[in-house]
Amino acid sequence: MTVNNVSSPSSSRSSLLDGPALWPAQAHTPTVLGRQLVIDRGEGAYVYTKDGRRLFDGTAGLWHANLGHSNPELAEAAFNQMMRLETYHIFARFTNDKALALGERLAEISPIDSSKVILNSGGSDAIDVACKLARRHWQREGLATKKVILSREFAYHGLHAYGTSIAGLDFNREGYGTDSLVPETARVSFNDPQQVGAVIAEVGPEYIAAIVTEPVQGTGGVNPPAPGYLEAIQEICRDNDILLILDEVITGFGRVGTMFAAERYGIKPDLVTFAKGVTSGYAPLGGVLVSPRLWEPFYIDSPDTPVFRHGATYAGHATAAAVALRHLEILERDRLLPRVKELEVVLRTEFDKLALRQAAVTDVRVAGLLGGITLANHLKAEQVCDGLIELGYIARPLRGNTLQVSPPFIISDRELTLFVTAIEQAITEQENR
Repeated sequence: MTVNNVSSPSSSRSSLLDGPALWPAQAHTPTVLGRQLVIDRGEGAYVYTKDGRRLFDGTAGLWHANLGHSNPELAEAAFNQMMRLETYHIFARFTNDKALALGERLAEISPIDSSKVILNSGGSDAIDVACKLARRHWQREGLATKKVILSREFAYHGLHAYGTSIAGLDFNREGYGTDSLVPETARVSFNDPQQVGAVIAEVGPEYIAAIVTEPVQGTGGVNPPAPGYLEAIQEICRDNDILLILDEVITGFGRVGTMFAAERYGIKPDLVTFAKGVTSGYAPLGGVLVSPRLWEPFYIDSPDTPVFRHGATYAGHATAAAVALRHLEILERDRLLPRVKELEVVLRTEFDKLALRQAAVTDVRVAGLLGGITLANHLKAEQVCDGLIELGYIARPLRGNTLQVSPPFIISDRELTLFVTAIEQAITEQENR
């Protein structure tokens, strides 16, 4: 159904108001209603719409479909677990075997030595927990002034209260009657460590609990770190007794060619948030990896030991944990992390050739199987993405007039090359309009 043939503003308004009951996410509603693509099924690196279109999933959904769609092993893992026990909560004395097993597996592959694992339902949950735990840590330490959470300009950390408050994208923060839903937050430069140091000096390190950063910014425009940036941020945190929270919701579980981006960039954070790729999107699951510095005081055998009040109904969901465990097995068995490194070479080569041929491409960026193409201002990323749909490909427009490229790990070299060829065709078609 479309609304293109309405005859008057009043009839247009009526058509919109009578549209689907489902409120579209992250959308200017009037411009998407009547144009929505109803995804009916998926297979491998492709999805199919209700009206029969076959589309290459060039964004792996929202960065998460590492194994592609309709993987029978993951479906089997979910089915078998549901037939045994769909889930049971992990509050207080209760737990379930799959949550325990996943915790052990995640601790084994964690970039934090001897980490504990907090499980929840997704990335926004994980950010809320990590920021709360950072503040709880300093309160327990008796440093009551350390409450400010710093984050980078162009950052995206989900849309819960804390994620909204530390967003570096202004459009995700506006309209709520205050600069920050959660007080005591501030932004720092996304690529200049000296400016970060200046903000810390201005605020005062005695007031700062943590810095949150994506190792590679995603929604902010696919921005890999400037050389030395993350290392400098880590040193600044250590020098000023500030916790470092690494948001690996997008980059975790192989997206940049290592299990976590912390390994690729040589970073040792205090907390790591994860979600998306942990189950390849087959079940909602996220969490936080916690360093001993933070978790040990809550494990002391004493009646005076404090309680960290975290937990949600579906934290440690047994079926989600079973899917995650099988997904991690497949990543290792099929050597998909080395495969991502191979695909990175292909993607970088194709991007470089595209930039040489197309003056409308002003910048290209690659980290693993995660790429961004910035377009000249006379083109609109949204229109290029619409053109790609007509060619049978999905990309996503991001901040900075950028196209997101992050397909599943299971694609062939040829499929990746054809995707970049389609992007060039869509750019050319827009240029010629």
